[in-house]
Amino acid sequence: MSQIAHVGAPPEVPLRALDQLWFQVSGTVCNLRCRHCFISCSPVNHSFWFLTRDEVATALEDSIRLGVKEYYFTGGEPFMNRDMIDILEDTLAIGPATVLTNATLLPERTVSALAELAAGSPYTLELRVSVDGVNAQMNDSIRGEGTFDRALGAIGRLAAAGFLPIITAMQSWKDHETDPILDDFRALLRTVGYERARLKILPPLRIGAEAERSRGYNATERVTSEMMLEYPADLLLCSSARLVTNAGVWVCPILLDYPSGRLGDTLDEAVAAPARLSEQACHTCWVNGAICSNMPGFGAEWS
Repeated sequence: MSQIAHVGAPPEVPLRALDQLWFQVSGTVCNLRCRHCFISCSPVNHSFWFLTRDEVATALEDSIRLGVKEYYFTGGEPFMNRDMIDILEDTLAIGPATVLTNATLLPERTVSALAELAAGSPYTLELRVSVDGVNAQMNDSIRGEGTFDRALGAIGRLAAAGFLPIITAMQSWKDHETDPILDDFRALLRTVGYERARLKILPPLRIGAEAERSRGYNATERVTSEMMLEYPADLLLCSSARLVTNAGVWVCPILLDYPSGRLGDTLDEAVAAPARLSEQACHTCWVNGAICSNMPGFGAEWS
């Protein structure tokens, strides 16, 4: 278990080991304007820009020395980055990779290229596909008109190509409705040939666009040093991961909009710096664990 530094409030979490390296590979640029996006990504949000293949390659080279075990690519929408396939080829030469995608930019040719990469690597290529409802009305009210049908079609193509995508949804329903919705998700995914689906339900992060859609955090939703006294800090992503962007290295994808999340210009600087649980979004991870990773956690259902 990681040791926690208690220097007043907020508490700090030192890096136990750099097991996961994340890349904000498309910055905050996305082809969608999801109403729950915690960093308000959109076609016109240029707060963070695309990473180039060379920039990712430099970080990958450093990651070998630092002992990274797996790699994650997020955005924005990663497949808006024209170098994405090449970046994955470079990554899969050294370790397993996961791409978090809305799946609206996955035509057959892209799925075929991904399948070829996966077949040619000794490491696993995972796709995390965001679908925020079991029908078009439920999903499209959050993610935009037509996104449900486009994502579902891509899931069918991925399943046909041999992938087992992790279907990820933000919980926008009451707790007592979760089990029936999971059943509806399984039934829905069977219609596109995806049997025994892997499902992951995420809690809402009440920042960015989500704060406007529903509500922001209240005054009591904040992590204090006292709350960390008996807490297993290894459950927090910031104890084992860092995020590479075009503007430096951050502690995690959730805190991209917060200066407190920036740990340095380089990976070496970011590895040496502890994470500060100073933002209210940290409370969601404290309650639910490392929600960003592939590990089963809040609402996860691995079939």
